[in-house]
Amino acid sequence: MQQPALTPRPGLAGRVLDSLLGENGLLAFVAGYVDTLGFVALYGLFTAHVTGNFILIGSGLAGAGSGLSIKLLAFPAFVLGIVVARLLDDTMRGRPEGTRAVGLYALQIALLVAFMLTGLAALPITDPNAPATIVCGLLGAAGMGVQNAHARLATRGVAANTVMTGNVTQAVIDAFDLLAPGTAHTDRNEAGARLVRTLPPVLAFALGAGGGALGWLSASFWALTVPLVLLAVLSWRASRA
Repeated sequence: MQQPALTPRPGLAGRVLDSLLGENGLLAFVAGYVDTLGFVALYGLFTAHVTGNFILIGSGLAGAGSGLSIKLLAFPAFVLGIVVARLLDDTMRGRPEGTRAVGLYALQIALLVAFMLTGLAALPITDPNAPATIVCGLLGAAGMGVQNAHARLATRGVAANTVMTGNVTQAVIDAFDLLAPGTAHTDRNEAGARLVRTLPPVLAFALGAGGGALGWLSASFWALTVPLVLLAVLSWRASRA
């Protein structure tokens, strides 16, 4: 999705900073923030990196960990979030890309607001299998399912902003190519261009993970207002694009 034009900063570091503050960087921050807060609050539930729950399900079946029910149900909730995002995007297929993005942001905001409110209502969370705890986790997983779908629908062609393994791998390869003395000049240019796309989401996700942990410690589920504000800003940007 095309964003309002900004004057790019010179140099690789400036371009990385621009990307860090752009749509993909802010979405990566949201993903790291919500995933960490959900993990801490809901007995190890991944809301954004939902495949990580498979490992936790396996460990639960082996007798390690707790909250097996919420992790089993998180995957269908995540899938449902993707399906609803797809259906919503289909209804807006003939509209401008910015309008489609606003619709997806609104859907994710609604689900994360519900995640926050059900979490506050469930406090103190002492039983991972309590109905209120499970509903809270499923709303969080559905909301992050929408974000995962968003990158494939209204903002195609961007680096992944919820799962960082591929971005980290590519960033390390490109950083090596930039620093290695034997790399051809054309390869350095390509590596620099890729690094601008892959490094900012990694940095933003890491910052978001730290922010989610600190947010939970200081404000419990009220801390979700931070990613909600960022999503509102992104929606506003999309409406102006």
